[in-house]
Amino acid sequence: MQAHESLPAAPASSVDEDSTATRRDAGTGESSRANRGWWDRNADEYQIEHGTFLGDDRFVWGPEGLDEVEAELLGPAEELAGRDVLEIGAGAAQCSRWLAAQGARPVALDLSHRQLQHALRIDGGKVPLVEADAGALPFLDGSFDLACSAYGALPFVADPVRVLREVRRVLRPGGRFVFSVTHPIRWAFPDEPGPEGLSVAASYFDRTPYVEQDEEGRAVYVEHHRTVGDRVRDVVAAGFRLVDLVEPEWPAWNTQEWGGWSPLRGNLIPGTAIFVCERD
Repeated sequence: MQAHESLPAAPASSVDEDSTATRRDAGTGESSRANRGWWDRNADEYQIEHGTFLGDDRFVWGPEGLDEVEAELLGPAEELAGRDVLEIGAGAAQCSRWLAAQGARPVALDLSHRQLQHALRIDGGKVPLVEADAGALPFLDGSFDLACSAYGALPFVADPVRVLREVRRVLRPGGRFVFSVTHPIRWAFPDEPGPEGLSVAASYFDRTPYVEQDEEGRAVYVEHHRTVGDRVRDVVAAGFRLVDLVEPEWPAWNTQEWGGWSPLRGNLIPGTAIFVCERD
């Protein structure tokens, strides 16, 4: 999951001191290079700041705190044993570790070497780790029963259909892919947790990527916006069947703020969208 601070008109990461935030086009290669570098540089801070909330072996779908043990979006926990599961954008592999505890056989994949080092730090390599781009998965066709991604890969790629097609390729017939992303409506609001984040500041329909760039104009972080309709069409174009779209409500127990997410905003507008897809 990605933590954000304010930028009028779009979600933003914590802008590095030597970079500036803008809205401009960014292609597949530029987005991949920028985000690999950003996560390698910021993985330590991210795990320190959010590691307690994420836990070492908890499967959380987003900052609201929706837990897979309750949501069962991948299916009942008792039916996960023996299933081959691919986690995409795994970070420190917290979700994969929970899956392994249910008897599943997870593989945790991430673009960032440093994030995967945190996975090794936590469990000493008990969960198989793969460093690779989600747009070119290094697995044979039909290698997995299930795939999942909690704020991994999809918000940061210029060509989400390419990623979705790759996921479909490595799934077996009847396989399910569940992924969560920033809710598209959040791009229309300033990314602030307080009252200043409750007024529309930009067009929901502006798909121009959010980019942080250095003094020479090279991207150091990129995030891509898709509307709800875009996401649905992407899922269908990749050959999946969309079986559910979950918009978690903010629970009363969660009193913390995470970037632009907060109890105030979470009770008024959705912050996360979870797409449940199946391969026929």
